[in-house]
Amino acid sequence: MLIKEYRVILPISVEEYQVGQLYSVAEASKNETGGGEGVEVLKNEPYEKDGEKGQYTHKIYHLQSKVPSFVRMLAPASALNIHEKAWNAYPYCRTVITNEYMKDNFLIKIETWHKPDMGHLENVHGLDAETWKKVDVVYIDIADRSQVEPKDYKPEEDPCKFKSVKTGRGPLGPDWKKELPNKKDCPHMCAYKLVTVKFKWWGLQNKVENFIQKQEKRLFTNFHRQLFCWIDKWIELNMEDIRRMEEQTRRELDEMRVKDPVKGMVALED
Repeated sequence: MLIKEYRVILPISVEEYQVGQLYSVAEASKNETGGGEGVEVLKNEPYEKDGEKGQYTHKIYHLQSKVPSFVRMLAPASALNIHEKAWNAYPYCRTVITNEYMKDNFLIKIETWHKPDMGHLENVHGLDAETWKKVDVVYIDIADRSQVEPKDYKPEEDPCKFKSVKTGRGPLGPDWKKELPNKKDCPHMCAYKLVTVKFKWWGLQNKVENFIQKQEKRLFTNFHRQLFCWIDKWIELNMEDIRRMEEQTRRELDEMRVKDPVKGMVALED
């Protein structure tokens, strides 16, 4: 089992991020769907359990080209589909990813707290001291191009080049994180994303767990660069707009999986 905590600081408020995140998830899903691969939404509905209220989603990710070749060679095609169940009780969210072929031997759990700070809180997820000692904390800088894979780079999704017309935010300079707390006209927040990965397969465990953590960092980096650069598309939306958009996206994804070519992020081989 491998646990890391990713901290993503953003020039966005916690309240704004709730809408921005959901908008960007819907848009990013479309960019990853086609050729029989991508995202299938099975459920998207409110839930209430043990005093926690929020939105529950259940999705299937059809992954064929998005897993490394050494896994494709060993696993049957049905093993390349993963189920994602998410409980969004914002500002806390929990996502659990499983695979029917590997059952209890495979798990990705992503727990996120969204806080109005600059990423200085330690052990925000309340792990026991022994576990927390082993957690590697990784800071993601959305304006640092060196953190972006060359294949993933798009100039229109570069916070160093983007200037928001509606909010005046951006472009982000080299010292943007140092300057952000002193800016009266710009909010800030941090997404604390605790990622637990379990992959029990003799001879492959370390390799695959490290590969998955690397992919999660890549996803979080690309996603939050997009989210910021798309701010003018979502900043004026409310939650009713988002729910309508999600339903429309669900229908579009079903069509795109069948009609569109394979697209989006593919696995990088070491």
